[in-house]
Amino acid sequence: MISRKASPGRRRVPWGVYLVLLPTFVVLAVFAYYPALSGMLHSFYEWRPGFSSPFVGLENFVTMLGDDVWWESFRNVGIIFIWATTLMWAFPLLAAELVMSLSSERLRFVFRTLLILPLAFPAVVNVLLWQFMYDPRDGVINSFLRAVGLDGLAHNWIGDPDTALAALMTVGFPWVASLPFLVFLSALQNVPAEIYQAAAVDGAGRLRRFWSIDLPMMLRDVKLLLVLAVIAVLQYGLQAHIMTKGGPDNATQVPVLRMLDAAFLDTSWGYAAALGTVLFVLTLGVSVGALLIGKRGGKGAAA
Repeated sequence: MISRKASPGRRRVPWGVYLVLLPTFVVLAVFAYYPALSGMLHSFYEWRPGFSSPFVGLENFVTMLGDDVWWESFRNVGIIFIWATTLMWAFPLLAAELVMSLSSERLRFVFRTLLILPLAFPAVVNVLLWQFMYDPRDGVINSFLRAVGLDGLAHNWIGDPDTALAALMTVGFPWVASLPFLVFLSALQNVPAEIYQAAAVDGAGRLRRFWSIDLPMMLRDVKLLLVLAVIAVLQYGLQAHIMTKGGPDNATQVPVLRMLDAAFLDTSWGYAAALGTVLFVLTLGVSVGALLIGKRGGKGAAA
């Protein structure tokens, strides 16, 4: 029988220490794993909480196939994803580059702190602030347009199906206080100073340095952000729920809101559970696929 020995330099942790993690696992089991498994189970029932819930098999999923609002919500999610990975990355990237271009370390710290500080504010407060700014009568945007003589441009931004989705996506402009800014800034800070010095000796300009050094060095971080963006967009719903409730005319409908409407407005709890199950499987599939691709890419780089 072959005995396993601990790796050199690695001390065995007493098993009792792992008991400290037990409360964490209990909380996860009660508030994360159980609700997810319960929702998946009830997706096969005509779920009526507190009453008899007959088994309906795949009926809820068949109903989903003919739900035009559900599928239209994915079109909106696609638009949000394109917006989130283009304009909503461009401004944080520009801000990170500008911060790193400062020669003074003290100024870098000051601007970095000022740009990150809004992340500490509750997201709901930010959304409510923008909802006030979009108010068609007393909102900041329309009041400014009227003050400068552009009354014709004043608009009911989140009440018009043609502008509601764009208005939602603009919330938080210029999106600097965000995770992409932190990721881009961290990636740039990890670039060795010797590389920049060599580029300066070779006469590389600021734009050339961005394309030849900064962007390639951030490639791994961009892949991570892309995965996180897919997951975040599939779970998007806070802003739309507070500001538009998916309207007007389903112009801002997203999968999470459709699921909530099915549960709380239509009281179709089993159908809502089916929609949640599909959304969970999609999110899990994207996450696992990204992990496998990242692991394969890491092995290729190591080889």
